[in-house]
Amino acid sequence: MSSDAEATGRETTARVDAEVTRLTAPATATADLVAELESDLISFRRDLHAHPELSWKEKRTTASIAAHLREAGLEPQLLPETTGCYVDVGPADAPIAAAFRGDIDALPITETTGLDYASQNTGVAHSCGHDLHTTVMMGLAWTLQRLHTQRSSQTGGDQGLACRIRIIFQPAEEHFPGGAQEIVRQGVLRDVPRIFALHADPKLTVGSVGTRIGPITSASDLVRVEVTGRGGHTSRPHLTEDVIGALGHIATSVPAILARRIDVRSGVSLVWGHISAGNAANAIPSNGALHGTMRILDADAWKEAGGVLVPIVEQAAAAYGVSVTLDHVRGVPPVVNDEDCTGIIDRAAKKALGESSLTLAEQSMGGEDFGWMTQEVPGSMFRLGTMTPGGEAYDLHRGDYIPDERAIAIGVRVMAEVAHICLSANA
Repeated sequence: MSSDAEATGRETTARVDAEVTRLTAPATATADLVAELESDLISFRRDLHAHPELSWKEKRTTASIAAHLREAGLEPQLLPETTGCYVDVGPADAPIAAAFRGDIDALPITETTGLDYASQNTGVAHSCGHDLHTTVMMGLAWTLQRLHTQRSSQTGGDQGLACRIRIIFQPAEEHFPGGAQEIVRQGVLRDVPRIFALHADPKLTVGSVGTRIGPITSASDLVRVEVTGRGGHTSRPHLTEDVIGALGHIATSVPAILARRIDVRSGVSLVWGHISAGNAANAIPSNGALHGTMRILDADAWKEAGGVLVPIVEQAAAAYGVSVTLDHVRGVPPVVNDEDCTGIIDRAAKKALGESSLTLAEQSMGGEDFGWMTQEVPGSMFRLGTMTPGGEAYDLHRGDYIPDERAIAIGVRVMAEVAHICLSANA
């Protein structure tokens, strides 16, 4: 790179970094409070990051969350028989104005960041940003609780928050079926009129917020195909039921046929990630397997896809005379962002960060079990930029993912403004 190009790059980075500094600078009373809490939030996040736990095993994480909420004067409710918890901020007898959800589990991935606070649990890491999500929700709880307490003390205990805000620390987002279904089953969303969530986006610069009306993620299902047949010698394939040939045919033909049987606008995608059969070059095996994921952008098409998939797989296998078993595991529906809830996020982001902070979020083919919640009540999820200006554009689920920690305060400020708008609407 030439010296002129390097200088231009440095100038661009400095300009973007200055914009981020402006966005992270306090501009309201709420922002001032978040700024006071920021160092404690970063410490909380780093502790979570160093002690990641897999889905349904988040015992230390849950205990830490509950302890910090109690220290703030709140009364967290532990989820019975599982990990995770939720807490209400505001008058106990008041209606709920809105709920907010953060996921707390980590991934079975080895961290390679080299950070001082890197994972201490071998083969487990917060490589999807859930530690950041949890920290934003903790910051929201602390911020709202302080505002509630301050207002109550200023008015002699008569006026705090007008309604309750429910904050959910959900376990097992990375697991099928996910913890969101357990949240719904246990009635945590009962009487909740609307719900909000965020997701770290390592391709958006810190200070940016991405929103989108309608589906923002994809439905995601597991598909397992088991094939059995009469094996034999590769010199006499006509005397066998060729499991290898059947698997290859299923692997290539089924995704193509599925894309012609479901409306192309639904964005259906069946991709295989595992195929196995046999262990000798001159022997046709008697069994084999094919595993993959099916992703669909449209909620209605997702409901119909299982019925379409079964005959396609059976017909592809029939050409080889093999027996086939299809295990289609329904995973998660798309997260469908409600228009009104997304409008609230847009207003909140503009107030907290300014007009330039907003961007249109891409629809992701990734799955997210918040979709179960948006099927129950209107809701919206936004993308929170975590990329350092001029830094690397990571991808999620990478062992070297390092989010810019300034995103924590930004996320809290946006969520706090969302809460204020919902509280005002319910007042």
